[in-house]
Amino acid sequence: MNFRGFDLNLLRVLDALLMEGSTVRAGERLGLSQPAVSAALARLRAALGDELFLRRGQGLEPTEYARSLEMPLRDALAQLQVLLAGPEPFDPARSQARFRISGSDFFAEMLMPRLAERLAAAAPGMKVHLVDLVPDSYVDTLERYEVDLALVPEVALPDWAEGQKAFTSSFSVIARKGHPGLKAAGLAPGDEVPLDLFCDLGHVLFSPEGKPKAMGDAALKAVGRERRVVMTMPVFSGVYRAVAGSDLIALLPSQLARHVADAAGLDVFIPPMPMQPVAVCMIWHRRYSASPAHLWLRGQIAALLADLDEAT
Repeated sequence: MNFRGFDLNLLRVLDALLMEGSTVRAGERLGLSQPAVSAALARLRAALGDELFLRRGQGLEPTEYARSLEMPLRDALAQLQVLLAGPEPFDPARSQARFRISGSDFFAEMLMPRLAERLAAAAPGMKVHLVDLVPDSYVDTLERYEVDLALVPEVALPDWAEGQKAFTSSFSVIARKGHPGLKAAGLAPGDEVPLDLFCDLGHVLFSPEGKPKAMGDAALKAVGRERRVVMTMPVFSGVYRAVAGSDLIALLPSQLARHVADAAGLDVFIPPMPMQPVAVCMIWHRRYSASPAHLWLRGQIAALLADLDEAT
């Protein structure tokens, strides 16, 4: 290929086609007509010496060569965007940036309402989408451009990612108000649940993947005990609602437990076994580390989540 004569604008068309799989949707993304996108695709095919896309039903399927270009091309375009942004100071009041944040529904309760208030005042044109992704894949989603920021328990990061500790959380036991088993044991909210009673009662477990064991089970194993998990839920709201409507109990992040207790009709207790607090982090791809809009949003989220920190 003669790079000197290559129209670099065609790379934006190729990127849009790889994302959308359609000349119509790619044109809508770029503000071009469908014929203009089709003409650009013809020029790309001639310049790169590959078919690039094959018609499949109503869409386009990329060739192996086109797939091999997708992530390197997107990285290069992102770096160019940052490079060409120039030294102009970022003005959140004028920003139209959009962000996808990966996190559990813990953040729907504990972050998003306050973030919405802050954005309404400081960055009314900015849009933020919270998406709940399977934990085993949240790091990869950063590399694949599916999310811009992930809020997750501390995890080993690849060299292309960066992270920042946001807050530390302990765990509390939740039960419905007037729980007969806890009441019979003479327990009041804020008391420690006896270990035998804790293990005998049925538990609801937060697990997006439906796994029957989690941190609480590891803590019990350390003292030679097991609990009786009878239900798993993919969201925290499902956990505390199931507890509120039954004689089951659950472990919940302490901040969330206190936040929803009154409205959900719950009492909060202390677990009987030692549990290591969890450090929750913001993680992102290094391609966005210097992005002014990304940097500004990370600062806002960090400030809001710092209020939740229970580190001593």
